[in-house]
Amino acid sequence: MNDQLQPLAGKALASFTDPSLTAKGEERAHVSLTKLDTLWFNTGTLCNIECASCYIESSPKNDRLVYLTEADVAFYLDEIERDGLGTREIGFTGGEPFMNPAMIAILEDTLGRGFDALILTNAMQPLLRPVVKKGVEELVAKYGARLTFRVSLDHYSADLHNEERGPGAFAKAMEGLTFLSSLGAQITIAGRTCWGEDEISSRAGYAALFDDQSLSIDADDPHAVTLFPEMDENVDVPEITTACWSILNVDPNDMMCATSRMVVKHKGTGAPTVVACTLLPYDPQFDLGATLADASKDVALNHRHCAKFCVLGGGSCSA
Repeated sequence: MNDQLQPLAGKALASFTDPSLTAKGEERAHVSLTKLDTLWFNTGTLCNIECASCYIESSPKNDRLVYLTEADVAFYLDEIERDGLGTREIGFTGGEPFMNPAMIAILEDTLGRGFDALILTNAMQPLLRPVVKKGVEELVAKYGARLTFRVSLDHYSADLHNEERGPGAFAKAMEGLTFLSSLGAQITIAGRTCWGEDEISSRAGYAALFDDQSLSIDADDPHAVTLFPEMDENVDVPEITTACWSILNVDPNDMMCATSRMVVKHKGTGAPTVVACTLLPYDPQFDLGATLADASKDVALNHRHCAKFCVLGGGSCSA
């Protein structure tokens, strides 16, 4: 990335292996936690569908990250309150969060404490089960816009969305979106940029869909419709050095790991742990400890996702 710095003598490294140095022997970029603005919880990797390119490999069989319990989540919410961390937003991802049988109770506890909640969902069968629909309806009525549903809609056309998520996925997602809209819920959309079209065309396509379905979502608002950069661990990307911040005119404080962490619970471990990023739940080098205090340490940008999604792609999972 930076030809102005010479590799250190004697170093022969593979890319993204050394947390301190790049393959060229240059000083690797690190990001400091400035404030824990968003705390994410991975509620479990089980999902009702198996997408073609899910970064976390969620599926009906993948339980590498097991369901978090209400007590698991409360432990970290207690730590936030006890230590005065000032966290604004609590995010929930999966898998499909509404597969977790404790999800409604977890949301009630989170919102009842005064946090905003953001839940990432495919808006399919798990959301549409009667007991979950009733719980969601009550939460929306009670907490309104403090609860945001970010619905994964990879493309505005059924064919391309189904290409990623399977036959019938688009129709079921639209059923879930219609249900959430009927409640007056706060809805945003997560789309993708892998379809070879420019952003203007993509947003125009979403706008036409929302108009056709009578959904009050502003497709031109990047907060309402987020088009996420692709993540492929097999694609060669440059490593990020300390010099890259000025070369790329990027502020390290704008990186996701400057303001967020994620809690996960690995199968067989019995207790949750805190990782640096929503995108890297399995890599042990990004496991920062059992508590939020432990996890306040700096993060080395020692993964392709750090470069492709965050630094070069400008992506962030937070609202």
